[in-house]
Amino acid sequence: MTILIPILGDQLSHGLASLHDIARADAVIVMVEVAEETTYVRHHKRKIALILSAMRHFADELRADGWVVDYIRLDDPENSGSFTGEIARAIKRHQPKSIRIVEPGEWRVAKMIKDWAKHFGLPVDVLPDDRFICSILEFQTWAQARGDLVMEFFYRDMRRKTGLLMTADGKPESDQWNLDKDNRAPPRRGLDYPAPLPIVPDAMTRDVMALVADRFPGHFGRLDGFALPVTATEARRALHHFIRTALPAFGTYQDAMVTGQDWLYHSWLSPAINLGLLTPLAVAQAAADAYAAGDIPLNAAEGFIRQIIGWREYVRGYYWMEMPEVATANVLEATRALPEFYWTGHTDMLCMAEAVRNTRDNAYAHHIQRLMILGNFAMLAGVDPGDVADWFLVVYADAYEWVELPNVIGMSQHADGGRLATKPYAGGGAYINRMSDHCGRCRYDVKQKTGPDACPFNALYWDFLARHERRFRRNRRMVQMYANWDRMAPEMRAAYRASAAAFLATLKPAAKGWAR
Repeated sequence: MTILIPILGDQLSHGLASLHDIARADAVIVMVEVAEETTYVRHHKRKIALILSAMRHFADELRADGWVVDYIRLDDPENSGSFTGEIARAIKRHQPKSIRIVEPGEWRVAKMIKDWAKHFGLPVDVLPDDRFICSILEFQTWAQARGDLVMEFFYRDMRRKTGLLMTADGKPESDQWNLDKDNRAPPRRGLDYPAPLPIVPDAMTRDVMALVADRFPGHFGRLDGFALPVTATEARRALHHFIRTALPAFGTYQDAMVTGQDWLYHSWLSPAINLGLLTPLAVAQAAADAYAAGDIPLNAAEGFIRQIIGWREYVRGYYWMEMPEVATANVLEATRALPEFYWTGHTDMLCMAEAVRNTRDNAYAHHIQRLMILGNFAMLAGVDPGDVADWFLVVYADAYEWVELPNVIGMSQHADGGRLATKPYAGGGAYINRMSDHCGRCRYDVKQKTGPDACPFNALYWDFLARHERRFRRNRRMVQMYANWDRMAPEMRAAYRASAAAFLATLKPAAKGWAR
């Protein structure tokens, strides 16, 4: 009898655990373009097109490899619109003896699959997703042995486990685990920023783009210019292009921001990794090999690898350990509605306008734009972290809840009370001025501290610290910030808070129903 193997839209890997040790004649693979997955939040058009095109290409590759694939398209008139509904229909068609599936990336999908055995009256074998370097159980065991979660210690364990950038005697290359101090250079004039490898959409991708344009016209973002990898072959080409053209300077300038430069030295490989077209270990190994060959400096290799085997694996473990409670965490009691300019980009703050434009045009913004511009502003302004998390999930092509939610709730908004990050990532205009060329082109004056012409980040920063003084004053990483606050004259403190209040009063909230 047949074994039914559902493959989810972010499991597009030929080495997927559910495909191991099973004869092709004994299995039917089921892949479903699920309507409820495209609209449970109103995803960026480019994100929907990416996932559907990658799924269709992967299904064709599986068929070419000898698998039987039952593929249900979004525009199939009999598509029920739900994943469970389509599995029920597949069971009627194929009469399987059991279901075999790799654990999903998101908590809500895991909850759904948990009910399948009872609902369908069939055994359901849920396999660990071994594409990750650290299993969920391994992370939980690691975390339970420690009072506080510190990513740096986890990252070191992952370096030891993988052997990446490690010497034969078990030490890190150059006796340094973390070279982040070398990765904070502001942009220099005249730098040549190589774009990610453009992938020309084929006929299948163009068909999907037409479907998305027709079916989701009101969703955020642009479809024209779509050039993302949708197959493993294309993704490997994009990886090699990045290593050759951009990775050598990635480390040094990874925190920089430049007006009109959307990519700088960043890879934009995360959509392919999160879909399964590239495995994280293979990507990290390619960077380590480039360092070993002398093609890139250590700070570039280490900074890139740390994001993949350190931070990416860490937030995934945190997600599964803290869900579902973390999804509604709001210890700072932030309640402001998301400002309208997160959708329109219509703001005189050039840094914000640039980040939103890049997001709209490319379903992309690099990590400093996400953290220190978009996320930082929302936290300083007291925007509801649930709204912020929904927005990030909607707008980015690489956003899946397991990776997006911890980054927003924990790191960006500090809404979990410091469980993920030991201090809030708050910054004023001085940081943005140091790391970008935005301030010299902006209507606001970053050197003015208060008043209608001052950079809003300046007053918002100090207002945030004042509002949450009771919570943060004793934080050892914030001692200097409050020492500076204490040295200010009372009139200066009052001016900061008045300027913040005046600016916040001008914010227009986004229209209701923007996310769902």
